[in-house]
Amino acid sequence: MLTPETRSSPSARPLLQPGRNCWRIERSSRFGLLIDADAYFTAVRSAILQARHSVFILSWDIDSRTVLAPGSPDDGYPAAIGDFLHAVLAERPQLRIYVLNWDFAMLYALERELLPAYRTSWRRHRGMAFHMDSRHPVGASHHQKVVVVDDSIAFVGGLDITKCRWDTPEHASDNALRCDADGVPYGPFHDVQAVLDGEAAAALGELARARWTRATGHAAAPSVPSVHDAWPAAVEPDVRNVDVAIARTEPTFDGASGVFEVRQLYLDAIASARRHLFFENQYFTSDTLCNALSERLREEDPPEIMVISPKNQSGWLEQATMGALRARVHQRLKATDDSRRYRMYCPYLPGLADGCLNVHSKVFTVDDELFCVGSANMSNRSMAFDTECNLALEAPPGEAGDTVRAAIARMRARLLGEHLGAAPDVVVETVREHGLLRTVDLLRNERRLETMDPAITPEMEMLTVDNVVFDPERPITPDELVAQFVPKDARKPVPQRLIGLGLLALALVLLTVAWRATPLRDTMNLASMIGMAERLQYLPFTPAIAIASFMLAASLMVPVTLLIAVTGIVFGPFYGALYAIVGSTLSAALTYGLGVWVGRETVRDLLGARINRLSRRIAKRGVLAVMVVRVLPVAPFAVVNVVAGASHIRLRDFLIGTVLGMAPGIVLTVTFVHHLAEAARRPTAGTIAVLVLMGVVLIASALGLQKLFARREAAWKN
Repeated sequence: MLTPETRSSPSARPLLQPGRNCWRIERSSRFGLLIDADAYFTAVRSAILQARHSVFILSWDIDSRTVLAPGSPDDGYPAAIGDFLHAVLAERPQLRIYVLNWDFAMLYALERELLPAYRTSWRRHRGMAFHMDSRHPVGASHHQKVVVVDDSIAFVGGLDITKCRWDTPEHASDNALRCDADGVPYGPFHDVQAVLDGEAAAALGELARARWTRATGHAAAPSVPSVHDAWPAAVEPDVRNVDVAIARTEPTFDGASGVFEVRQLYLDAIASARRHLFFENQYFTSDTLCNALSERLREEDPPEIMVISPKNQSGWLEQATMGALRARVHQRLKATDDSRRYRMYCPYLPGLADGCLNVHSKVFTVDDELFCVGSANMSNRSMAFDTECNLALEAPPGEAGDTVRAAIARMRARLLGEHLGAAPDVVVETVREHGLLRTVDLLRNERRLETMDPAITPEMEMLTVDNVVFDPERPITPDELVAQFVPKDARKPVPQRLIGLGLLALALVLLTVAWRATPLRDTMNLASMIGMAERLQYLPFTPAIAIASFMLAASLMVPVTLLIAVTGIVFGPFYGALYAIVGSTLSAALTYGLGVWVGRETVRDLLGARINRLSRRIAKRGVLAVMVVRVLPVAPFAVVNVVAGASHIRLRDFLIGTVLGMAPGIVLTVTFVHHLAEAARRPTAGTIAVLVLMGVVLIASALGLQKLFARREAAWKN
C-alpha cells in the first residue's frame, strides 16, 4: 500500500500496474465520457451502423424492445434494438453480432423481457448469435456492460441496453419520451458510459471473445483489422492519446482462480489520494472499501471523501436490504470522521415527486490524477463475486500529465455540473480553489446535491443480519448448483431427474386422490380435528405431540389456516399460537427439504408458470419475499415451501421469513377463533364485544396489508 509520503508524488511509481490492479494498459487515441443513456444509445447506434465485421454486446440485461433513439430516428433504421440489429445484419451478410446476456433472468422475471420473447426476437438472422451466460457461481451475475464494434470502438460503463434506462442530462420530470416499451413512464435515470478506440478497444475485443468462449464453449469469429473509422461523429473526445487500464472482477469458479483487479484498484486509489476522493455509485455496501476509507479518515489531515448515491434503492425490498447495508457503512464512516471530511449526497431535482435522481453510475476519481468508470458497484459482490469491467486513466508524472489531469478534472466537473446545474468550467475552478465539499455549498441552487444521512431502523437491523445474505463476497461451491445453473458435466444425470419428478408427481397425485375420493376429506374437517386435538390435551408430552401432529398434517397439504384455527380453539391464544408457530415453521423446514432434494428443474416442470414466477420472486427477494408470500395467499403453504427449497434460498433466511411473516397472522387468528369459540359456548356481552373487536382488527389488518403490498408491487415494477 502507498505511504503518505509517496501518494501522487511525481517520483512515485504509477498507481496502475498490470497484474496487480488491472489486466492490461493499452493506448487509446480518443476517450470520451457519455453521460446518461441518451448520449450512449445515440453513440452506440452510430457505431453499430458503421460495423463491418463484428459487434459484441456483453450485458447484465438487454431488452430487444429498447428504443435507442426515442422520437423519430433519422437514419432510416428501426428504433428498437432488436429490430435495429437485424436490419443492419440484413444489409451486411458478412457481419456477425454476438449478444451475451446474464442467464439468471428467472430472478428478475418481473422486471425483464420474458425469456421466450428473447429467444424469438434475438434469433431471426443467421448472423446473430445470442446466448445466456450461465458460467458463474450460484447467486453471482455476469455484470459487465461492454459493447465492441469491429475491435476498433468500445463502450464500457454502467449502462445496459434495456428498459427504463434512457434519459437526458436535464432529467426533466415531464419528459414524455421517458417511458418503457409498454408506454409506462418511469422516473429520471442517471448513468455513465465511456467510449474509446485504438489498442484499448482491441483489448476489450479480446476480453469479449474470451467471455463468449467461456460462456458458450465455442469461439467467436477472429478479429479482423479495421480499415474504417467507426467513431460516433457526435462524440467529442474528452482526452486524446491516453493510456487506458482495463480492470476486471471474475469470481473463483469451475477450477479457475478469481480475478480481483477492481477491488485492488479501489484500495490503491483510496490509499493514494492527497486532496479528495469522488465517488458516484449506485451501491455503497462494501466492508472492504469502508475499512479502507475509515483508515484514511482517521488520519490527521485526511482527504475529502464525496459519495453521490441514490436517495432510495430500487423498490422497497432493495431499499430494505442494500439500503440497510449502505446505512451501516455510512454510519461507520461518520463515526470515524472527526475532521468532517466525509459526506454522502443525492442529486436533488426540482419538480420530482421524491426529489432525488436515481443514480446508477459507477465512477470515481482520485484528485486530478486518476479517473475510473465501469460496471463495478462499491459492493462486496462487485469486488469479488460478479464479473465486472472497469476502465481507468492515470495522469503521468510532471508536465507530461497536465493534459490528462485537465481532462480528469473536466470529466468530474461535467458530472458535478449536471447535479449542481452549473457549467463545467465553473465547477473546475471552484473545486480547484475550495475543494469538493465546499463546491457543493457554494454552487447550491434549485438543482443541487442534498446531504444524506441514511440510518438503519432497529427492525431492519434485526432482519439484515450481515452482508452475506444480500451482498455476498465469495462464491458458493459448485455442488450447490441446481441443474439449470451448472455446467453440463456437473448436472444431475437425466435418470435421477426423472425419478425425482416421477416420485413427486406420484406423491401429489396420491394425496389429491386421498383427499377427494376417500373418507379423508370427511375426517380432516374442523369438527373432527377439534375432537382429535382435545383428546391430545390429556396425553403425556402434549406440546411435542401437538407440534408433531401439526407438522404431519401441514406436510400432507391439509390447509394450514384450518390447523391454526384448531390449535387456537383447543389450546387457547397463548399455547395455540406457540404450537402453531413452532409446528408451521418445522413443517415448512420439512417440505423445504423436499424442494432442495427434487431440485428447481423438477419443480419448474411439474408446477408450471405461476409457481415459476413465485420461485423467481422468492429467489430474488430473500427473507422479505418469504414474509410477503406468507402474508398473501399466492400459493398453498406446502407448495411455497417446496418452491423455496428448489429456489435455493438459504434455510436460515427461509425460516426467518416464515416466522416473521406468519407469526402476526397466527396470533391474530388463534386469538380470534378462541374468542369465537368462547362466544359460541358462553354468549355474553363481553365475549361478543371482544369477538367484534378482533374481527375489526382482522379486517383492518387485511385492508392495510392489501394497500401496502399494492404500493410495494408498484415500486417493484418501477
